[in-house]
Amino acid sequence: MDNKLKKELQILATQIRLGIIEGTYNAKAGHPGGSLSAADILAYLYGKEMKFDAKNPKMGNRDRFVLSKGHAAPALYSALAYSGFFPVEDLKTLRHIGSYLQGHPNMNTVPGVDMSTGSLGQGISAACGMAKGAKYIGNNDIRVYTMLGDGEIEEGQVWEAMMFASQYNLDNLCVIIDSNGLQIDGSCDEVMSAEPIDEKAKAFGFDYAVIDGNDLDEIEAAFEKFHQSTKPFAIIMKTVKGKGVSYMENEVGWHGKAPNEQEYKTAMAELNAKLAELKEA
Repeated sequence: MDNKLKKELQILATQIRLGIIEGTYNAKAGHPGGSLSAADILAYLYGKEMKFDAKNPKMGNRDRFVLSKGHAAPALYSALAYSGFFPVEDLKTLRHIGSYLQGHPNMNTVPGVDMSTGSLGQGISAACGMAKGAKYIGNNDIRVYTMLGDGEIEEGQVWEAMMFASQYNLDNLCVIIDSNGLQIDGSCDEVMSAEPIDEKAKAFGFDYAVIDGNDLDEIEAAFEKFHQSTKPFAIIMKTVKGKGVSYMENEVGWHGKAPNEQEYKTAMAELNAKLAELKEA
């Protein structure tokens, strides 16, 4: 990856993480762990990969993104804010009464949100419909991306959707699985293992890549494979839950709780130090 682009994306990923902490702290609720793990790929999606216009969110030939793991809304909102869809300052209103930024994405209120999500397993089905619709109208320039959690893929509907994607050869569909190994009740291996995810994806007719989802070079290589594929594509990304905030990393307790004041200050100090380091490099 070009060094200039890499630096820009690293800065964006760090900003997204700052927005996640800002939002969940001010909400006194939310899901920081699985939001932080997804920040790098969201930075790549909104900083390089996807075609969109923040000033015209409903642009007809835009690429679509569906956050199937809708509880990671703080990450999506932060990515959208730092991409210009709405003011970054609004992230502080997360989950507040009267705010348009509620706990799960709402396509009717939030600019840039392509599908309302929250009930796990359903987002990928909507993404399949979008991809099929683009093919139906003959627009081969529209790509559809959806992100799922590794706990989420315990839902049977996910595999029905993948079967649909293969049946209708949705080579414009990219399914991103954030495999951080932890879900609300503990380790995915202990609760209900979905492994081997790569072999399952292959069995369901997908091309796929297994990557470090917190490494921008590996993320770029995976999307290049997607562009070359003639099948629906899965990116299975191994990530660190809570990535970027030292005390949250690989701690299942941070799946669904907000930092208190001291934890907020610690997290913001770490992330602001990282941002300053990147900008000075």
